[in-house]
Amino acid sequence: MACASGSNTSLLILMNQSRLSPQSQKGQQRIHSSLGASFPFRSAGRRTKVCFMSMAKPVVKAETLTIEKSGIKVVRNPPESKLTELGVRKWPKWGCPPSKFPWTYSAKETCYLLEGKVKVYPDGSDEAVEISAGDLVEFPKGMSCTWDVSVGVDKHYNFE
Repeated sequence: MACASGSNTSLLILMNQSRLSPQSQKGQQRIHSSLGASFPFRSAGRRTKVCFMSMAKPVVKAETLTIEKSGIKVVRNPPESKLTELGVRKWPKWGCPPSKFPWTYSAKETCYLLEGKVKVYPDGSDEAVEISAGDLVEFPKGMSCTWDVSVGVDKHYNFE
């Protein structure tokens, strides 16, 4: 098998148990793709299959996952339609550098983390709830906790 690369395209040449002849490396013939790329090629008299394959980066979309732990609801990778429905991009913003501090919620807060990584330790619980960039989070009214911010936070927030 031989492969010659172009900008966003690769040429994949599959040979029937053979190799390219030395002349192919001298570029005596060229194969032209519909994308405008051109590659030197010579089959040395054997049957050859030529395929053009796109080498664009794959788009990976993570699935939405909802977790509820110690009264905190975390929606990981919420769909953009959900954020638009809630008006998240119009909410005020708040941020902080890496730090550790106590906090009590006098009202229910919903926030969307644009940046950051935090471990939230609800009072009376031994387990932390981890939140990070891309999470939509709901904190219940009356909750007291400690925020342990390891990566600076930038978030949109809304109190009800």
